[in-house]
Amino acid sequence: MNYNYYVADIFTKEVFSGAQIAVFPNAEELSDEQMQLIATEFNLSETVFITHPETEDNTRNTRRMRIFSPLEEKDFAGHPIIATAYVLGYCGDVDLSETITPILFQQNNEAIEANVTAEDGKPTFVQFSRQSSASIDRFTPNDDEIARFLGLELSELDHKKYSPRLVSCGFPYLVVPVWNYDSVRHAKFSYSAWSESIAPQTAASEILLFAPKSPFNEADFNVRLLGPNIGIHDDPPVGTTMPAFAAYLCSFDFTQKGTHVFAVDRGDGETRRSVLNLEMDNKGKELLTLRTGGTAVMFAEGKITV
Repeated sequence: MNYNYYVADIFTKEVFSGAQIAVFPNAEELSDEQMQLIATEFNLSETVFITHPETEDNTRNTRRMRIFSPLEEKDFAGHPIIATAYVLGYCGDVDLSETITPILFQQNNEAIEANVTAEDGKPTFVQFSRQSSASIDRFTPNDDEIARFLGLELSELDHKKYSPRLVSCGFPYLVVPVWNYDSVRHAKFSYSAWSESIAPQTAASEILLFAPKSPFNEADFNVRLLGPNIGIHDDPPVGTTMPAFAAYLCSFDFTQKGTHVFAVDRGDGETRRSVLNLEMDNKGKELLTLRTGGTAVMFAEGKITV
């Protein structure tokens, strides 16, 4: 049987940038084993398989979403929401005759509604909202340790406005601030320094390194993920870290109550740079609402026979 697929570059307006996600808009006949084999063959960070569940309201755009990495199925992921909403609008699976069209995606552990903005029936922007609660711990390695396992000078760390904190919205990150964009880009993770520090004892296995500056005008922060399970030259997608990053920003007293709109970029002009547009509602409550949005471009479309 033949199955159409699309590959979109998301959180970008240019091909060969952003994060690549493959989407199969009509995967009703594929088994779990076949989905995993296809995801392994594509070898992208995520491959999405869409089915059309029966709903009481047949006019509502509801889709069942299964997400697979090359190794396993994921219960939730944010990047595929942007990619899939864009693809479904692009290929005509969802009608985009209105300026804004909602789509309800049923993932394994929750349902997420995305809003697709369109012009002349073509998708131009996708945004979804999610609430999360965070636990924040100020017990972190000291600046000397942090500088050693990131290969940075002590003077590069921001220890005035911000400070390192351990933040978890289900997965713990050690969030580390530096003064400048260049420090984010040239940091190199040291496995030996990490193993000798107290960092592994904090349960954090990934570091979210950020600078409150970017050479690109549309971004307010530049971020990068590093850690013992990330290749020294890798710059992986950061969408899943954004709830923790938003909670981190809200943990400082100088972050005023209200809605904050900002953009975060990952990568640089020579790599697959991504730009994530964020809106967070800082109400000082346990649950933090974060709206994540971005653009996408179609990279490839094709057909496979299974």
